[in-house]
Amino acid sequence: MSKIPPQNGRVAPIRTIREQIAGRLRADILSGALPRGSKLREQELAERFGVSRGPIRDVLMQLGQHGLVVSEPNCGSRVSDAPAEWMQPLVVKVRREIEIRALRRSIRRLDEADLKRLETIVDELGEVCREGDMSRIGELDLAFHECLLECAGEPDLLDVWRPIVTRMILHYSRLLEMEQIHAEHYAIFEAVRDRDLSRAIAALEQNIQ
Repeated sequence: MSKIPPQNGRVAPIRTIREQIAGRLRADILSGALPRGSKLREQELAERFGVSRGPIRDVLMQLGQHGLVVSEPNCGSRVSDAPAEWMQPLVVKVRREIEIRALRRSIRRLDEADLKRLETIVDELGEVCREGDMSRIGELDLAFHECLLECAGEPDLLDVWRPIVTRMILHYSRLLEMEQIHAEHYAIFEAVRDRDLSRAIAALEQNIQ
């Protein structure tokens, strides 16, 4: 079985071939390498990654649960479209409410390991922003916010959040503002590290627009 090479020379902490494929397809979608509406054919993807169609089918199902892929009977799978313009304010509002709720629950529960994980993500985000690596920016943006959600200890909240935030990033033109992206996430991290809930909420709202 062929192995997928690490991106940009980094060795990612990946355990299974399915996770590798899901990570690569997620990066391709978020960076625009796979444009919105692109057909995702199981056989072509199986040949690309050197696997059978079974793992590809599982990955497409997973990405569908996260809002990045749409599968329709007799039509196959395709990359999701971004939410319609009129839906953007609603999506932003719902995402803010979910993440603020998570912050209220997690900010006093974070231990040193949690803070180190957040800091590591922010540091790498700064590095890839300087490099202009669009796909990694999207991945690390998601990873940072997902870490905050996980620390809240509410799996159901995380399940509601994932499809909202991934669809939102499909429409995220602010990714072009590289330095600002890192600065906004670092401001959230600093406030969380200092256990300053009001400052953390303000920084979060600045970031989610």
